[in-house]
Amino acid sequence: MASFALYRLPDHDHVTRIASHNEPRALSSCKELSGQQGFAVAPFTIAASEPLLLIKPDEVKSYLLPAAAQPQPPVLEPGALAGGGDGREAYHRDFERFHEKLTSGEFQKIVLARQMRVATSAPVKATQLFYRACNLYPHQMVTLVHTATCGTWLMATPEVMLSGSGGCWHTVALAGTMKGCDEHAAWSVKNIREQRLVATYVHHYLARYASNIEQRGPMTARAGALLHLKSTFDFTLESDELLGPLLDSLYPTPAVCGLPKQATRDFIAAHETTARSYYSGFAGPLGIDGATHLYVSLRCMRIDHTACTLYAGGGILSDSVEQQEWEETQAKMGTMLRLLTT
Repeated sequence: MASFALYRLPDHDHVTRIASHNEPRALSSCKELSGQQGFAVAPFTIAASEPLLLIKPDEVKSYLLPAAAQPQPPVLEPGALAGGGDGREAYHRDFERFHEKLTSGEFQKIVLARQMRVATSAPVKATQLFYRACNLYPHQMVTLVHTATCGTWLMATPEVMLSGSGGCWHTVALAGTMKGCDEHAAWSVKNIREQRLVATYVHHYLARYASNIEQRGPMTARAGALLHLKSTFDFTLESDELLGPLLDSLYPTPAVCGLPKQATRDFIAAHETTARSYYSGFAGPLGIDGATHLYVSLRCMRIDHTACTLYAGGGILSDSVEQQEWEETQAKMGTMLRLLTT
């Protein structure tokens, strides 16, 4: 069965389609991506049932984003956004379990995610939703990917995992979130602390593989109706063979996992109420036209015929307040929910 990916880079006016005549190659580690070419799709945790996928570029086509493409949202089932389907009680139980690990000092930070399933009255037209996302979010990476292994996923994400070409590369530490559009708004101590933890982690692992590391920030960055704290890193990789090992070290970053990484990753897999699947992994073109643009799979949904499952998460520290964290996930889900309702 054919696999394909559509993507529109931030602030670009064209779409690229990568298609394979066969199912993607299943990889067991990011290290295997060194020297490869195609479209990569990684889950939160690589496993035999959810491998790292690489869609081979049998066909690569770029075209201008249709200027007149203003598709209507799908029709939702009556009551699809009301009632007890929001998972508030499950989130409360998870928060207490996760927060205990922080107050005990076992973890410095951990990310708690949740999901919401929205039913539609007719099959969802995934490509139309992709064009809606491109129109609504011109400054974000918008991707639609389909394979028989992972299903169909749409994302509009602000967070670079790793991008570059030749020896010149770029990544970001994106942590700290609040609603609003005022880029001069004051940040809370909790958000500043969370950003520092993630930026320190990223710099530490970059130093193992990269040279000429130039760090900027933190600065306020806008993504739709949300503001984030962001630090940027520009650096040099002396060899393409370092790409896979660097990815393996960075993924998943504390922005979607926690610290210490392996302990929090294992805890999330064992105790989070709903499985993340390919949410909070990464996706993007690898070595296409000589460039790589991998983005963290945030602000995303899985599309299943007549339903969409939306995902969102937030970083929790010892001083986090449950209601505030819940509201942050609500705001993040709004990015995908807007595609279905307006």
